[in-house]
Amino acid sequence: MRKLTPVRLLMLATVLAAWLPASAQRTISDAKITYKVEMPPEQLQMEAMFAGSSMVQYIRGHLSRVDMNFNIVNYIYLINTQKEDVITLMDNHGDKYLIRTDKKSYEADVKKYAAIVFADQSETREIAGYKCRKTIGTMPDGVAFEVYYTTDLVPENPYYNRRFQNLKGIPLEYEIVTKSGSKMRAVATKVDLSPVPASIFDVPRGYREITSEEMKKIRG
Repeated sequence: MRKLTPVRLLMLATVLAAWLPASAQRTISDAKITYKVEMPPEQLQMEAMFAGSSMVQYIRGHLSRVDMNFNIVNYIYLINTQKEDVITLMDNHGDKYLIRTDKKSYEADVKKYAAIVFADQSETREIAGYKCRKTIGTMPDGVAFEVYYTTDLVPENPYYNRRFQNLKGIPLEYEIVTKSGSKMRAVATKVDLSPVPASIFDVPRGYREITSEEMKKIRG
């Protein structure tokens, strides 16, 4: 078999490089993404204790978990996309509650968020070491929110966060629209792609199970 000369090898490498993407895209099944949460100014004026809030997104195959720490109240969301259910845990000054979302409600949310349309913008920025592109997500009711996402990381399970099931990558900065219409902003500070322990998705003890209607009364 005829050997390639160094010059021919260099030419071959150049041709192959032209066909490769500028940045290597990686499909991920496990991740831990830490975000800082920036509250709306009007909310910080009323509740200074919200300052320094944070959020952690865990992904492991068909399982995902979101921890939201608002200092005075903490939420944990455990999502199982195979069983199509969500468990919400709330710790309000030591009062701990658990709420289960049934399959019907889960499917309704999937359908609602599937209707979000993302329109890419020209603006880019680097977040947590990844180049991100700005996009505007628009809900069926017309409410819009900003997102910066990286195409370098693509979730194996697009339903790890149903809100972003149509996004072409992982969001590393995005607005969260509250029921009052104000917007919080989550900005990633660290992306860890190490395997996530299965125990992270266990339901912790010490929570009293209540209905969603009872939770609405507690929240006021």
